[in-house]
Amino acid sequence: MELKMETKNTFVPVLSISSGVTDIEFYKKAFGATELWRLNNPDGSVHVAAFSINGALFRLHEEGNRSPGPDKAGGTTVTIGLTADDVHAVVEQAVAAGAIVSSPVTDYPYGYRQGEIKDPFGHQWLIEKLLSQEALDSFVK
Repeated sequence: MELKMETKNTFVPVLSISSGVTDIEFYKKAFGATELWRLNNPDGSVHVAAFSINGALFRLHEEGNRSPGPDKAGGTTVTIGLTADDVHAVVEQAVAAGAIVSSPVTDYPYGYRQGEIKDPFGHQWLIEKLLSQEALDSFVK
């Protein structure tokens, strides 16, 4: 496998996971992610892996002293936003893959349909779709 890294400004979140993790299939099952590449530790656990969800890139990285996973850190300070045509279906698929619903899918007066889940590694995901630009515009100043 040949790895090619494009040189352009791209936002690529890196999510810390606990040491010793070998099964990262959740992201494929929950979001239809494509695993681009993976570097394993000698024991077969994941050191770092790169994924794409419809062209949006993110990585999983084994936690370290400067970047503990959510469990070791006592939670997370970041929510990963993922837009979807069918928010209900994506949340249901994520739950079937092992996620926990943090906030049920709701249509908000500011024009979004949103639902929030916690993945098996403790990361928060906000699954959302803009339903009404007009409603959003009425809230934005």
